[in-house]
Amino acid sequence: MLKELYIENLAVIEKATIPIENGFNVFTGETGAGKSILINGINAVLGQRTSKDIVRTGCKKAVVSARFSCDSSVRSALEEYGIDIGDDEILISREISSDGGSVARINSRPVNLSVVREVGELLVNIHGQHDNQILLSPEKHIDILDSFGELGGQIEDYQSSFRELQDISRKIKRLSGDEAEKKQRIAELNNIIAEIQSYNIYENEDAEVEEEFQLMKNSEALRSVIYEATAILTGTDEEKGADSAILDAYRSLSLNSELYGGLEELAQRVQSVSIEINDISQELFSIVDTISSDPKRFEYLSERREDLRKIMKKYGPELSDVLKKYEDHKAELAALENSDSNMLELTEKRKALLSEVTAKAKKLSENRKKAADRFIAQVTAELEFLNMPNVSLAISQHSGKLTLSGMDSIEFLISANVGEEPRPIAKIASGGELSRIMLALKNVIAEKDNIPTLIFDEIDTGVSGKAAHKIGCKLKEISRYRQVLCVTHLAQIAIMGNNHLLIEKNQLNGRTVTSVKTLEQSERKYEIARIIGGDNITELTLKNAEEMLDSVK
Repeated sequence: MLKELYIENLAVIEKATIPIENGFNVFTGETGAGKSILINGINAVLGQRTSKDIVRTGCKKAVVSARFSCDSSVRSALEEYGIDIGDDEILISREISSDGGSVARINSRPVNLSVVREVGELLVNIHGQHDNQILLSPEKHIDILDSFGELGGQIEDYQSSFRELQDISRKIKRLSGDEAEKKQRIAELNNIIAEIQSYNIYENEDAEVEEEFQLMKNSEALRSVIYEATAILTGTDEEKGADSAILDAYRSLSLNSELYGGLEELAQRVQSVSIEINDISQELFSIVDTISSDPKRFEYLSERREDLRKIMKKYGPELSDVLKKYEDHKAELAALENSDSNMLELTEKRKALLSEVTAKAKKLSENRKKAADRFIAQVTAELEFLNMPNVSLAISQHSGKLTLSGMDSIEFLISANVGEEPRPIAKIASGGELSRIMLALKNVIAEKDNIPTLIFDEIDTGVSGKAAHKIGCKLKEISRYRQVLCVTHLAQIAIMGNNHLLIEKNQLNGRTVTSVKTLEQSERKYEIARIIGGDNITELTLKNAEEMLDSVK
């Protein structure tokens, strides 16, 4: 669960620490106070795309961090990336620089945004107004049904076989090309194979050549450094080195060790330093022996370096890619030269695989039909609770050609009134109906996953009165087994929260500043009264607000 959100220099929010509780958390505030910034902050810390424009004017960077408690699934995901979560809590943070840069961290360790997104998907599910567009896109409906039916494993198995079928079909298509195309491809492959072969390359050769080239290029400077170091350590014909002075110190200490008991041990340590200096000097001389200055060898390395660059630029980018292309092209050439026997083998394999894929698609289709029946029943019950008793959901399922998704096309249809034929949602649903239908779908699907936190951004758009009250009740119900955060502008929903946070916009030192405040029970009635009647709060609106709050205690 999300336990705390910290925002600094994000748009009009200068600094805010927002405590989040279990259950139902509601966020309210005047239009333009910055409620959307809160959602933007959560999106940012969960690795979604952001813009540098989100950084508060005049600031170098914005910082958002979120502290979560987490379960075994999150722990397992983090362990794959070598991140320890210790006390079952994680801190995800994101810094967005005004120059467009971005840094993400989990428990202070820098990570890629893809890692943050992967972890975030296990922690939070955000529903915004744009999510309603999913209902208007029939191609997305199949994913919703598959998620509800928990068909992920079966789909992965089907898709693995389908991709194998596609691969074999492509190979057959290449082999069955006309004879002129085949001859042209064979000639092309032979040329590429011969060209790569002519370079006589081997794995990691580029790294080895580069290392030796740089060593020879800097050989004179390296020798000079080594000679200077050995002269200091062991001296020259004209001057003594450090080893001589240290040896003198050893002799002096050793000869006078009887004057003080600890001198003998110290003398031995000084002798060890002398021995170590001589060993280091010998190793330095041995390095000099390995540094070649052969001009011919250097010329060869220079030419070889350029040759490897050319072949990598043409067939790389890495040398390993060149070698892989060489092996792949050899395999393709062998297949083309033996195309008749290969064609027979591949055709038989495709026939068997097509039968297997078709059987898996049919089984998937049957399971979707079973899931659809359960889905319709559960969503219809949700819609009835959300004050849409006359709306019924139907699922159009048609079988066609095999695709990556199976053999089905799925579309959700609704009938808005009793006796009317179900029609595509996009053609008849209003904004308020879309919000409630999406809430019904979210609630039904939420029971199938383990995502602990659900965030709803103005899901009440286009609804009021009794329908708004029902949405509030449904969100309250969901909060019994999920943490719920909801940005709302309706009193009927706001009163349902057990943690009410007010987003306020004020002027400070000539600048707009947004703050987030947790409301005590005694303060809530004033905010509910403002939502009901606007800024003109009267005794009547206060009384109404108090009665509304009392009704849900």
